[in-house]
Amino acid sequence: MTTLQSTTLESRIRRLEDRGEIHDLVVRYFLASDFDDYDAIAASFAETSSFAAGGFEGAAGGAGIANMIKGARTAFGTTIHTPNYVLIDFQDEDHATGLVGAHLEIAMGGTSVFGAVRYEDEYVRENDRWVFATRNMRTVHVGDWADIETSLTSETPVRWPGGVPAASDYPPTH
Repeated sequence: MTTLQSTTLESRIRRLEDRGEIHDLVVRYFLASDFDDYDAIAASFAETSSFAAGGFEGAAGGAGIANMIKGARTAFGTTIHTPNYVLIDFQDEDHATGLVGAHLEIAMGGTSVFGAVRYEDEYVRENDRWVFATRNMRTVHVGDWADIETSLTSETPVRWPGGVPAASDYPPTH
């Protein structure tokens, strides 16, 4: 990843403001997901955006993405999305990439599910505000609370209730 260097004080201040706006975009998206605010989810994405998640069918455009998330959430009860970090690299004044580490807590199938994911993002400034151009959710591990004890030491740490255990999108490197 490369980081675009800013040289003037004005451009450096703008870059800090952009970084803050992108960070807030990530948090607002998670809160909109937790509170079923599908209009806010749709508004978080560019007109030509796309969303993908390992093992799940993706969607395009803000309205399409919001509808996909709405459909997925019919299987969920309470959810808590917690961003742990947002790493942002600017490509130019109107484009950036990001890696967002997050933990998920989800009521699903009568059990509490816990997991860690990473979102591989692309951001674009559209109509003078930052939005997602692409969002790709990649799963590190997930499972009900009873499975978490061994999820990171297993060959199949992705254990959605009712699903077939699967490998992580980020397998161990050692």
